[in-house]
Amino acid sequence: MPELSHRRRMLVLAICCMSLLIVSLDVTILNVALPAMQTDLHASTSGLQWTIDAYTLVLASLLMLAGSTADRIGRKRVFIVGLVVFSLGSLLCSLAPDLDALIWFRMIQAVGGSMLNPVAMSIITNTFTEPRERARAIGVWGAVVGISMAAGPLIGGLLVDSVGWRSIFWINLPVGVAALLLTLKFIPESRAPKARRADPVGQLLVIALFGSLTYAIIEAPDSGFTAILPFAILALVALVGLVWYEPRRDEPLIDLRFFRSAPFSGATVIAISAFSALGGFLFLSTLYLQNVVGLDALHAGLWMLPMAVPTFLCAPISGRLVGSRGPRIPLLIAGSAMTVSALLFAGFEAETSNVSRFIGYLLFGIGFGFVNAPITNTAVSGMPRAQAGVAAAVASTSRQLGQTLGVAVVGAVLASGIGSSSYKETFVSAARPGWWILVVCGLAVLVLGLVTSGVWARRTAERTAEQLQSFELREAAGINA
Repeated sequence: MPELSHRRRMLVLAICCMSLLIVSLDVTILNVALPAMQTDLHASTSGLQWTIDAYTLVLASLLMLAGSTADRIGRKRVFIVGLVVFSLGSLLCSLAPDLDALIWFRMIQAVGGSMLNPVAMSIITNTFTEPRERARAIGVWGAVVGISMAAGPLIGGLLVDSVGWRSIFWINLPVGVAALLLTLKFIPESRAPKARRADPVGQLLVIALFGSLTYAIIEAPDSGFTAILPFAILALVALVGLVWYEPRRDEPLIDLRFFRSAPFSGATVIAISAFSALGGFLFLSTLYLQNVVGLDALHAGLWMLPMAVPTFLCAPISGRLVGSRGPRIPLLIAGSAMTVSALLFAGFEAETSNVSRFIGYLLFGIGFGFVNAPITNTAVSGMPRAQAGVAAAVASTSRQLGQTLGVAVVGAVLASGIGSSSYKETFVSAARPGWWILVVCGLAVLVLGLVTSGVWARRTAERTAEQLQSFELREAAGINA
């Protein structure tokens, strides 16, 4: 990629952030619309889970393929295709005649979305090459998630109450078209110096692992252990297959050597934990506010502001801290705040009081605002720039997998607890085990943030980077590594 002026780099960052905005908005807007969709489409709790998880599951399954493909055939080209497919999928979702069609159209949306976030992050990584400037750019990137969390519930609530739930997908169309036109004009093409071959076996194993695991979790309350056992076994076989097969490929879909770096491995698990907490938090909060308290979509969206605003404000601060002090401080703040927030709901039924609910939402927003920048920066820092797309895709995959598992596990726990009982009377007690799961997720962020940001961890990252760069040099020279 040619060296760009500061103004052009800022424009590239803005265009990439537009893609993140529509992908992130789609999640927060949808959460507010869940009760309206449940009534209109006669959906069960598992049906609501699938409207979210069909999207995040396909994203998680295809992100690494999209990242490596973009490195191979051109990041701008893949980014453009992603914008077109995502916008088309959004249009189809707004026209869905029933729940099954909506779930399939959400999967089409996700195919396009898989080509946006990791590719955009790869473009940013190759545009902002100076470490401190890149960390700040990633902080801005993280702030966009906060914007989506702030704007999504409000826009979604307003649209659901005034026009209907189908209109929540229309918001993606003008933003997608604008991003497409700006990409064609201003983003330069870039690709890895050496093209990576496709890994169809690895891709199929990833799809089998994520899909079967998610299905087993979501359907367990309704279908029972015997019915979901084959899918649990398939997930285990796919995991073993990945661990055995991928190291034997010269150019694997998942380069397991990345995980020799303790910060990279820690960032992956932190991403899964943090976004599991986010997925579960939004799912429980939305259903409680609308189905139990009885708020309409707009007022439920307003209740999300105490969480969304701190996320927006804290993300750039986190980026600056990562650039100047490293990832430890932001991760410790994130883990502590998210743990205390979930603990308020798990141990003290914070949702039943306006004051404690406000405090819980506020703390979660602060924690989530600090967690994004260190995850992304740690994932791409120290890795060869030629593999920026793959490294960023692993980080993005971890986020989407976390959100998928959060909704699946917390939703399954909720469905099991409610059963055939009165929804309003049993919701708080049925949701309590789900909140304890979110406490564990927050603790994982806290502990791993402490462990994987020390001197020992940084040394493993340096050794891993040296090994990867040495391997690439030998490969470029035609020496069999």
